[in-house]
Amino acid sequence: MKELSHSRPPDDLTHHRLCLAADVEQYSRLDTRTQSAVQSELVRLLDEAAALTGLDRAAWTRQPQGDMEFAVLPEATPEDAVLGPFIHHLAIRLGERNADPAAQRVRLRMAVDTGVVADAALGHAGPAPVAVARYVNAHQLKAVLTALTEADLAVIVSDRLYQDVVRSGRRDLVPAQYVRVHVQVKEFGGYGWIRVPGHVPDDVRSVVADAQKPKPSPDADAPSRMGLSQYVHQGAAVGRDVVGGLTIGLPAPPPPAGSGPAR
Repeated sequence: MKELSHSRPPDDLTHHRLCLAADVEQYSRLDTRTQSAVQSELVRLLDEAAALTGLDRAAWTRQPQGDMEFAVLPEATPEDAVLGPFIHHLAIRLGERNADPAAQRVRLRMAVDTGVVADAALGHAGPAPVAVARYVNAHQLKAVLTALTEADLAVIVSDRLYQDVVRSGRRDLVPAQYVRVHVQVKEFGGYGWIRVPGHVPDDVRSVVADAQKPKPSPDADAPSRMGLSQYVHQGAAVGRDVVGGLTIGLPAPPPPAGSGPAR
């Protein structure tokens, strides 16, 4: 694993690299001991998937973040190997591990993008690291993993990777398996493509459609506080609003002409 430099890098240390983030679902709900074990499991699973794919994890520049690992891969890394065999092996290893009823289940959200990366004092800078951090937190990706309870892995790739790599007909990549979403997280906005290994696209599409529906305002169906029921008491209207507040002194409507006193 490459060490991160904490000194300010020269301005020309920018590269075009593949970036990847793997985030553990519902990590914060675990106790401290289980969190520690899950972190070790995440590293082990990524190591094994990379080894099975023929990728050298020792050459990845990794930036651990507790429940997530962000990594910048070497320049020569084949993008189709990551999007195809690596994700396939990771999904298989996750499934095998989670089949053990005694083990704490590990479910992952993964995001992959490619673009400009610069070494920085606290890790990395550039559009690709920012995009990956936003993609992995897309609400549609979270919704998919929540809804598809049998899934262990949900992956989102950038539109750039989808257009340049997935649609190019490279090995093990089927464009029809991906579902397009528009991601808006903080100041970032862009299209991404979600795939859930082991699930057909229609399953994903249905969840995404629900996740992208506009949410009603929480007060949309609440009764108005101005709604009043009124009655007359000693010449003054007494009103009670629908939430129980009492209003006294509203002018009562004049009685009809020729009517006698109220009995």
